[in-house]
Amino acid sequence: MQAFFGVFDGHGGAKAAEFAAQKLEKNIVDEVVRRGDRSGVKEAVKDGYLKTDAEFLKEDVSGGTCCVTALIQNGNLIVSNAGDCRAVMSRGGVAEPLTSDHRPSREDEKSRIETSGGYVDLCRGVWRIQGSLAVSRGIGDQHLKQWVISEPETKIIGIKPECEFLILASDGLWDKVSNQEAVDIARPSCLGINKVNPLGACKKLVELSVSRGSSDDVSVMLVQLGRYL
Repeated sequence: MQAFFGVFDGHGGAKAAEFAAQKLEKNIVDEVVRRGDRSGVKEAVKDGYLKTDAEFLKEDVSGGTCCVTALIQNGNLIVSNAGDCRAVMSRGGVAEPLTSDHRPSREDEKSRIETSGGYVDLCRGVWRIQGSLAVSRGIGDQHLKQWVISEPETKIIGIKPECEFLILASDGLWDKVSNQEAVDIARPSCLGINKVNPLGACKKLVELSVSRGSSDDVSVMLVQLGRYL
């Protein structure tokens, strides 16, 4: 059984997010099939992201998008991100972040940007590249492509019975709701004895973020992992 999920959070317009949502799955799956071996799945995902980025840049449209994706294949969960969309798994009720946000404040990202001739500075409390963008990886962002790379970081996890569900969400959620809090709120709706309602859990998380003052886009997706055991 194979499945693919993704959340795309655009900046500078919706074009890049829409493009990635349409193209990234096919580009990743094509690479996985072409390689044909499980050992190369990380490279396949990376090539899928890079190809999607190259295709979008050819469109000559401004803007970019952060991405977090989950490919489920042969009982493995392959989670990747570029930017500050995040994946958090509930492992027996304990929140386990599977991605690390790509922001200019991250020491290794800051070093990479500065080594390639860019600069990172603090603008009204937010670290930005060239005084502009607050994320350091993503698809698109042609004017900053020298520093805003599209290469994802990928983690592979074998799905075990204690792996309950996966939350994929944009930073509009994570800026206001902690990883553990999100798991605690979603869990009753995902493991309910009577009525399982993952969509209801997503709505609760969005509403909580908004109630705490989030004015950012808030996209939340919940994946029940038990069906992929």
